[in-house]
Amino acid sequence: MTTAMEGPEELLRGAGLRVTSPRLAVLVVVDTNPHIAAEDVATSVRERLGAVSTQTVYDALRVCTAAGLMRRIEPAGSPARYERRTGDNHHHLICRQCGQIKDVDCAIGHAPCLDADDDHGFAIDEAEVNYWGICPECQASEALLVAD
Repeated sequence: MTTAMEGPEELLRGAGLRVTSPRLAVLVVVDTNPHIAAEDVATSVRERLGAVSTQTVYDALRVCTAAGLMRRIEPAGSPARYERRTGDNHHHLICRQCGQIKDVDCAIGHAPCLDADDDHGFAIDEAEVNYWGICPECQASEALLVAD
């Protein structure tokens, strides 16, 4: 995440990337809206900067992801989503009803925190786990519907 010591400009420069208004806006939007879909990033960037093409936003997302400044996750049945929390091999809780996503720290130990039964010679450095269920808000809504 962006800290007071290291703002988005420094993050881009530190990654060897050119500082542009769309890249800065994308970093800020994703930093303040974890697990945000690309279309929602584009909408928020346009609210901040005015006319910015969808391609420009997608390019900024791609470049920032490739540089390790953000992470792309792809939950089944959902558009790709972006988050700034990187490098810690955390996992996600996903609500089957509303699609809410919450971060969950690595289950046990250090990355990749899961051991493959057979690694087939791969040098595994990350494990991606999605826990699926129903969030508390959806559970409460269901309980209200049943009570009526």
